[in-house]
Amino acid sequence: MNAPKINKEPRWIKPLLIFISLAFLTVFIFIPLVTIFSQAFESGLDAYAASFRDPDIFSAIKLTLATALVCVPVNTVFGVMLAWAITKFNFRGKKVLITLIEVPFAISPVIAGLLFIFLFGSFGWFGAWLIERGIKIVFAVPGIFIATAFVTFPFVARELIPLMEEMGRDDEEAALTLGANGLQTFFKITLPNIKWGLLYGVVLTNARSMGEYGAVAVVSGLIRGVTATMPLFIDFLYNEYMFSAAFALASLLTLLALVTLIAKTVIEHFIQQQRKSASLEFVETKRT
Repeated sequence: MNAPKINKEPRWIKPLLIFISLAFLTVFIFIPLVTIFSQAFESGLDAYAASFRDPDIFSAIKLTLATALVCVPVNTVFGVMLAWAITKFNFRGKKVLITLIEVPFAISPVIAGLLFIFLFGSFGWFGAWLIERGIKIVFAVPGIFIATAFVTFPFVARELIPLMEEMGRDDEEAALTLGANGLQTFFKITLPNIKWGLLYGVVLTNARSMGEYGAVAVVSGLIRGVTATMPLFIDFLYNEYMFSAAFALASLLTLLALVTLIAKTVIEHFIQQQRKSASLEFVETKRT
């Protein structure tokens, strides 16, 4: 009986796909990046540096970094707790909770911003109560923190849930049997096993925190020097035809994004190495 004939792809398929991929990356990635930095330095290095001496630009940078410094730790702790609850316990409504994690990805950030306006604005559900106590959330910095935390909270949980489900409960149960308490089990057993997935979620959360526009634009009130983050202020500068300053600030945000991308790539490498080590250990265990 003759062996079945294997159909091979034409030789031109591979170079064509590579060419299309490179052309796509050039048009949508490389050219925009080159444009940002060329426009930023078009007026010279002195003009580039002078852009960052503007008090409003400096305020936008500080607010963006402060937002990341607040939202990333909060969502990291919340994401770990949520992943722990979902993977380690069985309870009613578990599937509903898993679905709710995806809500910030399913709705537009602008709608998320409007949600907080309806909740905390002067005519919102809690607006009158907050005004009576002198608490300002929308059109103020706290509103930016809340809106950004909302749109970024799924990242850590989404990375950890499949990882912790794959790990199972055997190691934690063995530690508890040997006398370890809950905190000791988490820091000695669970955390070392999830550290790279956790860092990956943290990096994604940080990237979204710094680059969020839609929800922040709604709740911030667009107040220059007060509630304008870097993405919002870039829009301000561009609409006011201050192109040099706009591209200078955009270049800084792009550099932060590239650093985040490099960190993401490094973490992905370590995650792959960890999975390969786990697979080899599994194979060795089966052999013995």
